[in-house]
Amino acid sequence: MSTAPAGYQARPDLLAGKTVLVTGAGDGIGRAAAETYAAHGATVILLGRTVDKLEAVYDAIEAAGHPQPAIFPVDLASADEQSYRELAQAIEENFGRLDGLLHNASVLGERRPIESATWKAWEEVMQVNVNAQFLLTRHLLPLLQRAPTASLIFSSSSVGRRGKAFWGAYAVSKFATEGLMQVLAAELENTSQVRVNSLNPGATNTAMRRAAYPAENPTDNPGPADIMPAYLYLMGDDSAGVHGQAFDAQG
Repeated sequence: MSTAPAGYQARPDLLAGKTVLVTGAGDGIGRAAAETYAAHGATVILLGRTVDKLEAVYDAIEAAGHPQPAIFPVDLASADEQSYRELAQAIEENFGRLDGLLHNASVLGERRPIESATWKAWEEVMQVNVNAQFLLTRHLLPLLQRAPTASLIFSSSSVGRRGKAFWGAYAVSKFATEGLMQVLAAELENTSQVRVNSLNPGATNTAMRRAAYPAENPTDNPGPADIMPAYLYLMGDDSAGVHGQAFDAQG
């Protein structure tokens, strides 16, 4: 697995002039990434399902004096393909292109053996973690192609690289995420300026981690802001030429 260069520190204007979309931007790692990208000059498009949370991130970015963000409420669990077409059209009309896309949003689903997994929960995980990523990528790729350079980051997991008992649909969805990244990277290699990589945040103090490991002391893990160097490295042009690789945010 790959990591950002040791001790990597992004220059303040790393993302100046760039437009970056972050899914699941209302909380946790998504919020930290959105605020961090904005702090480094990006105009951030905040995508999520809870408007109140997105507005809180919007307000924080504006209060800090960073470029004015945009909000696009989308429920990835229920959105149909037309919703993604309309999103792409709105981004094209307002921004003209897209310089970066961080697929951060995902759901944990059930933690139980495959033999007792329920179809409804399995279907929801696949819809949010796999199908929505495909549709968003499919319809936003033309806008990424318009940028001089562009970065597409898929959020992975250690259980999407080596299967682990009782992780069910979530683990399978993350294996699919790695596969989608690899296939797309191979298709775009030598034919596009869009670079495609996956990033495993590792054990981080987030709501999902706390739900998955209720007996764990959450403060033993780094917070979302602590793992942002890897997110900056892959999103900015310092990672130009880095393509088709699986990254870990924590060394």
